[in-house]
Amino acid sequence: MALGRPSNDDEFATEARAASIAKRHGSPLYWAEWMPPLAAAIYAARVVGFEGTFALVVVVLALMGAVLAAVHHAEVIAHRVGEPFGTLVLAVAVTLIEVALIVSMMLAAGVEGSAIARDTVFAAVMIVLTGIVGMSLLVGGVRHHEQAFGLDAVSSALATLAAISVLTLVFPIYTTTVAGPYYSPGQLMLVSGATLILYGTFVLMQTVRHRGYFLDADDGVEDGIEAKPSTFAFVSSIVLLLFSLSFVVLLAKSLAGPLETALHTAGAPAAAVGVLIAGLVLLPEGFAAVRAARANRLQTSLNLALGSALASIGLTIPIVSLLALSTGTQLMLGIDAKSSALLLLALFVASLALRTGRTIVLHGVVLLVVFAIYLFTTFVP
Repeated sequence: MALGRPSNDDEFATEARAASIAKRHGSPLYWAEWMPPLAAAIYAARVVGFEGTFALVVVVLALMGAVLAAVHHAEVIAHRVGEPFGTLVLAVAVTLIEVALIVSMMLAAGVEGSAIARDTVFAAVMIVLTGIVGMSLLVGGVRHHEQAFGLDAVSSALATLAAISVLTLVFPIYTTTVAGPYYSPGQLMLVSGATLILYGTFVLMQTVRHRGYFLDADDGVEDGIEAKPSTFAFVSSIVLLLFSLSFVVLLAKSLAGPLETALHTAGAPAAAVGVLIAGLVLLPEGFAAVRAARANRLQTSLNLALGSALASIGLTIPIVSLLALSTGTQLMLGIDAKSSALLLLALFVASLALRTGRTIVLHGVVLLVVFAIYLFTTFVP
């Protein structure tokens, strides 16, 4: 065989890979097309009085279907625009809808809603760092024994996430201009601006300056295969992704009431509501991240997970801060000592687990144990 000339086996593998990609991304699947309208119909029925235990089961199934549809359409978009833009699309879309949900709940709750953003953002960071990343490393490690990723990309994401998390959730406890877990208006403006600068710089590095750091090893190979979605499939997936995500949030919000009542009846603390909201909203990204890790695309998995945490805190805090400043209300941001310890532990353990560019099952197990402790102590403080 001549040097540089692919063998017949190589050619067959390339053709098989192209066929596989075309099958997955050539056009939206039928179920992914009709699932979002079905979710919309079930939500409409819920609004007009579809109640009871059976209704809750149907809503949960519709929510899961909308999540799966959102993940599928995000994959179609990702394959058309290339990584890491595809993962960024899903992270930002989910986060913007999450922000809309948080703002609407804050406005409805008034003064009592000043902690909703803090609880939801803290829960999102913990769920991503220990739950989604932990499950991705566990599933990927069980299937592939050892996985590799770009160390520069992940260390950049973790450094940005650590800075934003501590500035927004921990530091307010130690400032003295305003007593309690609050920033003064000037401090809130400064920290919100710093958060936007950090997140904006990270996105610039991810998508332009150092885009190569955030690519899986085979992204360049895949992009060279003529199997990208058609323009119609691409545009349809954008519309259906936004539609699916909208009803993921609306269905989650319709479930939040009964579940919140159940939590209060069981004596769960108020912070459990934030865990509930964040967990439901992060379903699409969590599912996509675990599936990517299982397919041995750990870089894509980590892009999704850490990108969603960065988008959640990097966009939510400035927006709710602007709302608080415009309405003259105090925004409760600081978390208590127990939560601060868990946040710092999660950042520390994640940094150690992802410090070498290679992961094994143990890393996933350690993060999931921290996640289990976080969940338990949230409901049993």
